[in-house]
Amino acid sequence: MLNSTQVPFFTLAAYFDTKQFKYLLFMFVLSLYVLIIGSNVLLIVVICVTRSLHEPMFLFLCSLFVNELFGSLGLFPFLLVQILSDVHIIPAPLCFLQIFCLYTYAGIEFFNLAIMSYDRYLAICHPLNYHSLMTLKKVAVFIAAAWIAAFLTVSCTTSLSFSLQLCGNVINKMYCDNYSIVKLACSDVTVNNIYGLISTAFCVFGSVGIILYTYMRILKVCFSGSKQTRQKAVSTCSPHLASLINFSFGICFEVLQSRFNMSSVPNMIRVLLSLYYITCQPLFSPVMYGLKLSKIRKMWKRLFRKKLK
Repeated sequence: MLNSTQVPFFTLAAYFDTKQFKYLLFMFVLSLYVLIIGSNVLLIVVICVTRSLHEPMFLFLCSLFVNELFGSLGLFPFLLVQILSDVHIIPAPLCFLQIFCLYTYAGIEFFNLAIMSYDRYLAICHPLNYHSLMTLKKVAVFIAAAWIAAFLTVSCTTSLSFSLQLCGNVINKMYCDNYSIVKLACSDVTVNNIYGLISTAFCVFGSVGIILYTYMRILKVCFSGSKQTRQKAVSTCSPHLASLINFSFGICFEVLQSRFNMSSVPNMIRVLLSLYYITCQPLFSPVMYGLKLSKIRKMWKRLFRKKLK
């Protein structure tokens, strides 16, 4: 038995030989990464330089876009190196760093989406008291709490896995994930499993519970309110719901694939869907919010016109 600190590297077994398509695949992934960086940075800049967008909803969006950059940084540089490599291995410290980055990204994403749903609930259900209930100080506290809670939760997860005694070093994924490390353990993993359930309940079910509650209240107000209230709800909540559904789909498949035998699903589909939540969400969010929210759409159009002049 080896302690995880004594395992020099892990082998990623999900990669397959792409032969002459290796460089084409590299260019495609690189283009996707550039698009993710460009779209998120653009919207962050638009929100930061435009005073009229210094409102709670847009500040929460800024936090969301920063998290998309953070999450994609945890995967894409590594993925690009692995595509060009003939031997798909990763040093153990980098493996645990990647686990920390990707799991923290997922936790912050759920927390951000929960906070944004609460913000929409206050804006739609308590419009007259909205600015007194959601001050800039509270916005800063909510954003800081989301990031700190995710960092602390995932730090404990990573620390528990780092101390495990391992009987192997082969991970059947294209990137490192915590459950794959736990499955390699020879030592007792009861503490890891219990903490995993608690942290999942806290990050995922807690966030989803808040989102469901706030949307039930929003729907109640919409059905009893005016046409203008319904239009406001649809225009501001539809991109949030689309982002939530898209991210939840990717996370659900990743959890199902880790816990159950998915050998009946073609390997290519398994690989693509396992990468879905971390490759598509960072691009989906800025595109969805950039196109759907009229204030952002008008502002970046105005910025581009100024540059062209």
